[in-house]
Amino acid sequence: AKSADNTGCLIEHFGNADAVPQPPERCLSRQVGIVRCCPNSSLLISNCLRPTPNSSLLTKTGVFIMLLPLLMTTIAGLSTGLGGLIAALFRPTPRLMAFCGGFAGAVMLTVSLADLAPALLDFYGALLSPFGCGAAAAALLLGGMLAAWLLACALPDEDTLADRFGSRTQGSAMRAALVTGAALLLHNLPEGILTLLTNVSDPQLGARTALAIALHNIPEGLAVAVPFACATGSRAKGAVAALVSGLAEPAGAVLAALVLAPLLTPGLLNGIVAVVAGIMLWVAAAQLLPAAFEPAWRKMGVTGFCAGVLVMILGIAALA
Repeated sequence: AKSADNTGCLIEHFGNADAVPQPPERCLSRQVGIVRCCPNSSLLISNCLRPTPNSSLLTKTGVFIMLLPLLMTTIAGLSTGLGGLIAALFRPTPRLMAFCGGFAGAVMLTVSLADLAPALLDFYGALLSPFGCGAAAAALLLGGMLAAWLLACALPDEDTLADRFGSRTQGSAMRAALVTGAALLLHNLPEGILTLLTNVSDPQLGARTALAIALHNIPEGLAVAVPFACATGSRAKGAVAALVSGLAEPAGAVLAALVLAPLLTPGLLNGIVAVVAGIMLWVAAAQLLPAAFEPAWRKMGVTGFCAGVLVMILGIAALA
């Protein structure tokens, strides 16, 4: 079934043929990249990348159609490097780490709870009972948290890093940088997929989505660059580390374009979004905020937290 304006945007009913038509403005949910119901974007990507007798990989039209979405996704991802460049302007200190950790943690919490979670509840609320909707969203969020926790467990502990970098303070800073950077790599990959699909389906909304993601990627870059610079004594290395953590976003877009397009459905995409939100919640709660609220630097951490909440609320409202 298609809506009256032939957009073909549907809410997926997990195999139920009686899908519910939705107006165009509901086809893509909130501005941080949740694809609510746009199966046509995956179909369009598949058609663009379908081999033809005159092209071994991409049609000329397909290349043209995909260039702008890939560019927007790359810009959104590389804004993490912009956060690293901003961090390089300041001497890395524990006070700066506390402020940046509080700010980035607040951004992640606000994006997850004020933007991602309501949209997820909207999506699953149309398909399931109230309890089933809450259970589905909670289970997916938990999956993201567990994925981030398992990743953190695989990284070197503070004692090992302290022996390598010369002091416990440096070891703690490097541990924070590694955990945050690895979690960002993990969540930037699906974020790149979502940004690409949003831009393919609706370029105007896609541009706003890319901008929103770029805005919350900047403090994520700060959260990686500052502790990395503290541990290594090199601001340049901190900026590079932040840039690398953002490269997963264009990599996710390329993966979606070349491999995953036929497999992407609204249900799967919203599940990916929930996992991304769970990863951000774990990073904020387990890594960024505890370090930011250390007693010695608590005032700076609280200041950064309050600033992060206010900035993201304003950003979400402005881009709605």
